[in-house]
Amino acid sequence: MSENVPEIRESSKFNLFTSIWIVPFIALIIAGWLAYQHFAERGPEIKILFPQNEGLIAGQSVVKFRNVPVGKVTNIYVDKETEGVTVVVRMNTKKAKPYMTEHAKFWIVKPEVGITGVSGLDTLLSGTYINVYSKAGGKKEMDTFLGLSQPFRDTMEGEYFRLISDSAENVSIGMPVYYKNIKVGQVEYVYLSLNDRNIEIIIFIDKAYVDYVHKSSKFWSKNMVNVDFSKGNLDVHIAPLHFMLQGGIMFSSTGRKKNDDLLDNHVFPLYESKTKAESTTIGAISRNLEKFTLLTESSIANLRVKAPVRFDGFDIGRVEAISLSYSKRSHKMLGKVIVQIDTSVFKDSHEDNTTADNGLVNFYEAVEAGLRAKITALDPITGMLFVDLTFKHKEDGNQSINKNYKYAQIPMAKESSTDIMSSVGQILDTINNLPLDTLVDNLNNVILESEKPIQNADALLVDLKTTVNNINKLTSKKSFEVMPDELNKALKQMTKTLKETSKVVKGYDSNSLVKNQLAQTLEILTKTSQEMSIFLRMLNRKPNSLIFGDN
Repeated sequence: MSENVPEIRESSKFNLFTSIWIVPFIALIIAGWLAYQHFAERGPEIKILFPQNEGLIAGQSVVKFRNVPVGKVTNIYVDKETEGVTVVVRMNTKKAKPYMTEHAKFWIVKPEVGITGVSGLDTLLSGTYINVYSKAGGKKEMDTFLGLSQPFRDTMEGEYFRLISDSAENVSIGMPVYYKNIKVGQVEYVYLSLNDRNIEIIIFIDKAYVDYVHKSSKFWSKNMVNVDFSKGNLDVHIAPLHFMLQGGIMFSSTGRKKNDDLLDNHVFPLYESKTKAESTTIGAISRNLEKFTLLTESSIANLRVKAPVRFDGFDIGRVEAISLSYSKRSHKMLGKVIVQIDTSVFKDSHEDNTTADNGLVNFYEAVEAGLRAKITALDPITGMLFVDLTFKHKEDGNQSINKNYKYAQIPMAKESSTDIMSSVGQILDTINNLPLDTLVDNLNNVILESEKPIQNADALLVDLKTTVNNINKLTSKKSFEVMPDELNKALKQMTKTLKETSKVVKGYDSNSLVKNQLAQTLEILTKTSQEMSIFLRMLNRKPNSLIFGDN
């Protein structure tokens, strides 16, 4: 039995395929291959600088390109150098590397609810994420980017335009832009300009409406209530409720012009209302602003900052500052007004000189020729004032601009329309001081007294009628009809007597007293006879002329 037991021999050779180590070896190879694939296909790591973190979570928030996840946020830390937040992102694949160029734009998408609507609703489930816009073909690859505070707009889908305003009241980011009440874009950025005096507004206009923006276009804040009193009709237009809630910017256009290209640095002014946008102005943007000083003793109580400065009816500037000081010499308040004028409007288009100071030189020459500043009332109702540059004033001799001040002083005209307004005010005060109550009482008394003769008018008419009847009876009598004949007989008898008297007179001497007296008497009788003849002819023609006259 013992001879049939097999003998076991120990082998000294190592066989990998039959060894227990084959399993971890294969696992190591697989792990190495996977590691190689991971690092070979792993996308680049980039850094994005944001002003602040707005809901991003390391290891959870993703980066999306065309709504497809292409990366993940791996780390977030505060950058002491930039005083912002650095977000480290690992892209999923190397295929993203050609897009990480100067064309790449990153911004944070988060849920927002405002008067303009609701956006980023998808983030309520997936969480805040980073959106990216880019295109292949950049000049160089980059690994550090500056994040945007607003979503990026592709210029292939529209264009950006630049507006400028003094205060940009009621303007906010996301506010819509309208053309003929059609939404054509929105406000993208609002920031302080480099001169620290104006507000610059960047708007984006959709591609379909870009051709409607021209050099002559004017932008204004949409009016909530518009009152029109033209053509004698009062029209009141109230904007819809959603316009009141979200506001908006509107612009005017003469139609589509594809070949009307604007310069890259062109700036449109943003007017406060449509009325101001359509008011008479010179130019769209002031190109050469200069400050000047005005000194006046006229009352400027109703002059306000931003009041217009006008020349020949056009707005060419505005009032920048107003200060008052007591004048010991005149015992009046001396007003110092700083105005800003666009002197480029004084450029002469016929001159060869087109330098920037050409308008300023012409302005100085205009002052030498008699251009003066006046404080004038805008209207007689409100009494608000503005500065008027005019040649129409009393000649006060040649004056020039005084450069001894910080801002050159423009001479003032002696006469001012504010004197007219003062006169009107005095007239109104005089009318107010009249004893109108006493005058009205006296007038009532006169009317009451005049009622008495009016009440007796019927009795007077009755008496007058009676008198006329009596006259008619008198003139209708036969004795009145024969009166002219009787008077004619008397005159004939008188003539006969005069002839006899003449014979007697001839017997006396020419110098005798009797003859002289008789001559005078005959003269009187002759005149009387002539007058009686006229009287008798009148009676023959109109017997009742003694009562009613010969008319």
